[in-house]
Amino acid sequence: MIAFPISESSPVVYPGPAPSQTDVVVIGGGVIGTCTALYLARQNLRVVLLEKGRIAGEQSSRNWGWIRQQGRDLDEIPIMRRANFLWRQLNEQTNRDIGLKQIGITYMAKSLSDMERYAAWLERVKFTGVESRLLDGDALKRAFPALAQAGFVGALTTPSDMKAEPWVAVPALAEIAAREGVQIVENCAVRALDMVGGKVAGVVTEAGRISAPRVVLAAGAWSALFLRRHGVLLPQLSVRASVGATTDVDLPYGGAGSDGNVAFRPRADGGLSVAAGGFHELFVGPDALRAFPKYLTQLRQDPFGTRLKPMAPRHYPDAWTTPRQWSEDSISPFEAMRVLNPSPNMRKLRQVVRAISQRFPSAGNLGLKSAWAGMIDTMPDVVPVVDHVPALPGLVLGTGMSGHGFGIGPGMGEVLAKLVTEDDTGFDLSRFRFDRFTDGSPMIPGPAL
Repeated sequence: MIAFPISESSPVVYPGPAPSQTDVVVIGGGVIGTCTALYLARQNLRVVLLEKGRIAGEQSSRNWGWIRQQGRDLDEIPIMRRANFLWRQLNEQTNRDIGLKQIGITYMAKSLSDMERYAAWLERVKFTGVESRLLDGDALKRAFPALAQAGFVGALTTPSDMKAEPWVAVPALAEIAAREGVQIVENCAVRALDMVGGKVAGVVTEAGRISAPRVVLAAGAWSALFLRRHGVLLPQLSVRASVGATTDVDLPYGGAGSDGNVAFRPRADGGLSVAAGGFHELFVGPDALRAFPKYLTQLRQDPFGTRLKPMAPRHYPDAWTTPRQWSEDSISPFEAMRVLNPSPNMRKLRQVVRAISQRFPSAGNLGLKSAWAGMIDTMPDVVPVVDHVPALPGLVLGTGMSGHGFGIGPGMGEVLAKLVTEDDTGFDLSRFRFDRFTDGSPMIPGPAL
């Protein structure tokens, strides 16, 4: 059984050593990096996956565990539908029970304005094949009587959406990758790219150099800091999201749900994973100030969704004292903090638990038995960057999943692997291009559902 949360004190499963040469290096052992490495190996490439701390140690194991199509950006949905298929496939290939289960996800409407937002999203995505349905009051009574009794006026629901236990699922994916030839090395930070003649020639790690003509950067909240060291600016920030596990409960509704303020989903251990829907906390640092103009549209659209904290803690990616430049032979910020392990907002989580108990009296005296937090890597338009980096030929970037990474991980991993090999991905990736932040494109945030 994997001890959770995964932290710097967790045992190293993949000690290495890394080889001196390979075909592709993947930086970052979260769900995106792990899936990318796996699908590269399935193209008969030699792949090394390097993680500064532990596989799935950060947001990839700390998220809600939702695998959702519902409420996504229009351009993400085709990749997400592919991810749903791949999750089922991978579930059959692992030696673990990752808790994968089709439970459906439902967004409950507290008002008619909520219903109008849901209807607008459904209209935009109606040609994608997503089977989401809008339920008015009468339909909600028939489909989910417990939600109607809780006072909701309607809902948006997607029966084919799923859940899994992320702290089990992502390490299980790493085990598949290792069995298929990926060389995984934990506790091995990449300090810099090795650039020769203006092109990527490999990476410089704390343990030495690895020669490789192609590199994938999937470092989550640390990606912008890594790029800045090479003079590449990316307006990526990270926000704290707190999650809790409740005591055992038998809710009259068995799926995952959110009303915009409270989110929950059933856990394999009999409780719920709960969080404050649409609520995040930003620790302000120099990068947050520099990127502020890019986030104005998002802030206007959802001015109360993110709470500002006055200062990023020491060693965080955007802390005031975190170096933006360092030499290849000196300790990097990635070694100073092996696992980004923020403290949860307990006050907010207690409010969530009370709100669930009030909505569903049958839940009884629901309590928290554990809590944790993670740092979500986010972008101004709330969709990721999935592209080659023009200034660093040979580098492919997959970051800024904006809270969508766990569910879409296998789909994005497959896409990134095809970008590396320059194969047709089968998807329109123009929404996710790197240069959208510099070519004058307006920042159009994805749906705030």
